[in-house]
Amino acid sequence: MVQFDRGGSLANKIIVIDDDRDYLEILGRKLKKLGYSKVTLESDPLAAAAAFEKGAGYDLALIDMNMPEMDGLSLLETIKNTSPGTECIMVTAVNEARTAVDCLKKGAYDYLVKPVAAQTLAHGLQRAMEHKRLLELIDLKKGRTPPRLDNPEAFAPIITGCRAMLHVLREAELHAISNVPILITGESGTGKELLARAVHRASPRADKPFTAVNMASIAGNLFEAEFFGHTRGAFTGADKQRAGLLANTNGGTLFLDEIGDLPLDLQGKLLRVLQDGEYTMVGSSKPRQVDLRIIAATNTDLEQMVTRKTFRKDLYYRIKGGWLHLPPLRRRKEDLPLLISAFGRKYSRQDNFSITPEAMEILLAYDFPGNVRELKSIIQSSLNLAQGKPLAPAHLPEHIRQRPKATRSPSRIANSPVKPLAQVEKEHILSVYQATGCNKTRTARALGIGLNTLRRKLARYGVR
Repeated sequence: MVQFDRGGSLANKIIVIDDDRDYLEILGRKLKKLGYSKVTLESDPLAAAAAFEKGAGYDLALIDMNMPEMDGLSLLETIKNTSPGTECIMVTAVNEARTAVDCLKKGAYDYLVKPVAAQTLAHGLQRAMEHKRLLELIDLKKGRTPPRLDNPEAFAPIITGCRAMLHVLREAELHAISNVPILITGESGTGKELLARAVHRASPRADKPFTAVNMASIAGNLFEAEFFGHTRGAFTGADKQRAGLLANTNGGTLFLDEIGDLPLDLQGKLLRVLQDGEYTMVGSSKPRQVDLRIIAATNTDLEQMVTRKTFRKDLYYRIKGGWLHLPPLRRRKEDLPLLISAFGRKYSRQDNFSITPEAMEILLAYDFPGNVRELKSIIQSSLNLAQGKPLAPAHLPEHIRQRPKATRSPSRIANSPVKPLAQVEKEHILSVYQATGCNKTRTARALGIGLNTLRRKLARYGVR
């Protein structure tokens, strides 16, 4: 069994099973050139079947039809019975319609005829992976248990234990492995850019640039120069050529925040880039190609804007290849203790940050119209007033402290016993520790604390 693993490329796990070692190596090299990072080459179909029966997990299997000891159809049945989520593509030297139909009936996604051209292989793999992603999204919406992330480190900066948020993160992770544009919606301060960065880290483009642009901050007359760049002498004062945002982000992810603020006359220019992957620098007539992933975000209702004809319908459907909606903080009150603890440790610069029960109760009852951004600001300013003492009601802003109790929004947490902050911290640390496979270095990095600090805390919890 031979394995290829190249960092910074497509991260889907693929196994190729073919008794012809020479052709096996040829397919392995083609996959490597296409950018797939985790490829296993197996010449023994029985060994492949045994690996799947022991629980080996692969996203996709390329299976030769004619092999001694175990033919491709039998191996296909074994794989689909033991690992239904593995997409299977059959590869054969004989183009027979009846055989192809039998393969599809037994669960194969596609049927390719040798010799397989690199372009045909690339398209087949992309279609199979997209099919797998869509099936997983459907299963995710049906699931009732909190999903687990395959790449928790990418999403570690997003602190949550809320089931609805965990579903959003898993959906974001599934979208990340594809190349579809993503639209993130949610109120101001819910963490749309934070989620966009997490998607980028979880994607095959993770080692390429991530560029965040606030569309409301770009003046209409500068849009083309900023996005497309300009040649020397394109306009007064342009004494040299300047690459735009598209060229600087080539290969990476372009995050367009507040996309709803983009003027209507500029939306068509952005649409062309999304449709054709082409743009033209200001002052030039030569089209240029660009390869990037677009993630857009807004806190406005784009569907209403489409109805009012202030946002192009074609652009709306183009950027909404994948849709992620972040719930406001008032809908995920169970995350408040986790967030308060995290911000408290960060801004007090102490591992033993503490808050009085009275202050915690006030914060739990508040609706946070500014969401997580507002909570962060409140904790930071309150800690400045606390001067190293436990955070108490007197340190909180007056508009929160003085709210009449009758107007405070009821919440499940506010009306139930509040866990001590130390217990909340312990549960969060242990959950991240488990999610990283009990790897202390990865856990410390994900939590943003020192390795020695983590070791002390785990020892205190009885974990060695």
